[in-house]
Amino acid sequence: MTQAKLFTPVLIGGAVILMLSFAIRASFGVFQIPIASEFNWPRAEFSLAIAVQNLAWGIGQPIFGAIAERWGDRLAIILGALVYALGLVLSAFAVEPGQHQLLEILVGFGIAGTGFGVILAVVGRATSDENRSLALGIATAAGSAGQVFGAPMAELLLGHFPWQTVFVIFAAVILASLAFLPLIRAPERASREDLAESMGSVLMRAFRDPSYTLIFLGFFSCGYQLGFITAHFPAMVTEMCGAVPPGSLLAGIGIETTSALGAAAISVIGLANIVGTIYAGWAGKRWSKKYLLAGIYLLRTFVAGAFILTPMTPATVLIFSLAMGALWLATVPLTSGLVAHIYGLRYMGTLYGIVFFSHQVGAFLGVWLGGKLYDIYGDYTLVWWVGVGVGAFSAIVHLPVREKRVELQPA
Repeated sequence: MTQAKLFTPVLIGGAVILMLSFAIRASFGVFQIPIASEFNWPRAEFSLAIAVQNLAWGIGQPIFGAIAERWGDRLAIILGALVYALGLVLSAFAVEPGQHQLLEILVGFGIAGTGFGVILAVVGRATSDENRSLALGIATAAGSAGQVFGAPMAELLLGHFPWQTVFVIFAAVILASLAFLPLIRAPERASREDLAESMGSVLMRAFRDPSYTLIFLGFFSCGYQLGFITAHFPAMVTEMCGAVPPGSLLAGIGIETTSALGAAAISVIGLANIVGTIYAGWAGKRWSKKYLLAGIYLLRTFVAGAFILTPMTPATVLIFSLAMGALWLATVPLTSGLVAHIYGLRYMGTLYGIVFFSHQVGAFLGVWLGGKLYDIYGDYTLVWWVGVGVGAFSAIVHLPVREKRVELQPA
């Protein structure tokens, strides 16, 4: 029997689009200090803009998933890229906090159209059952690959151009990603039963299933932790970390300031996560996805708690970045794979998009609270401990999930 191919054109094209989309998205934390300094804004103002971006991403995810399922994956990706680029270009001319916050709605919708919901659904449909979990892990890892160079690239560009010009450059990059769109041509792999069901009937049986609610709630903490770290960790490291020692290995490779270390930390997280997400996709085929998810959230809780209890030095920043990076998006192939396994492939984009909305509500709160509590208390300690608590919550709520296909009930 011929073994099904893992690296299909759909996986390759989808991975590249995800990589470029997430390279830009992961860089926004690098703009916190430059924008706040130029306009003399409190930290909460641009934090709210990034928080709105995350919330809009969550709202847009099921919408773009439904567009892809109704009118085609390519149309959803094209619309996403156009809206993404428009939001970036207009943001380059924004001079008021409210303008940035409003325009980040466009950026968030653009990420939704070029992000996980649409891409993972098309990859899932184009991949065989035996390869699906690993393929979802590889596609997710591509987002991390973008994170590896996104924040350092933003830091490098900011050394030569004003932040407004960098936004315009990023808009051109996201439009250029459409060159890979011809590879996105997925055959229909949904079963006859999947095809016979309407979107309404699939949504109703998911909403009646307590396991879907638990998955929805569990994804909240992932968004909170990732949203806060992406938006605030570079600034947190810049201000709270001990100095990089002259003559150290870091200084020798050009990381001489805590600002550069903060950007590099996001890159290290992305690099470690390439391994973490691929391994999670591989493991999801072999072991229970719900127990793997509970284990990931439990490990995140321990890693985050240990980091905040330890004096922050360049060494602890790098150790934390490696450990958290290995767990960073490892939840995504497992959560999306769990949704596909329980509820089928036909409307995976919409169902996963709704679950992802919980993730982005968490991201909104993580980003916004990070800025708000920083302005009140002068540091990030309290909001960090909230993240530790919600991680433990997610570890618990995944345990009762019933990892079994929910069949359509006869009328």
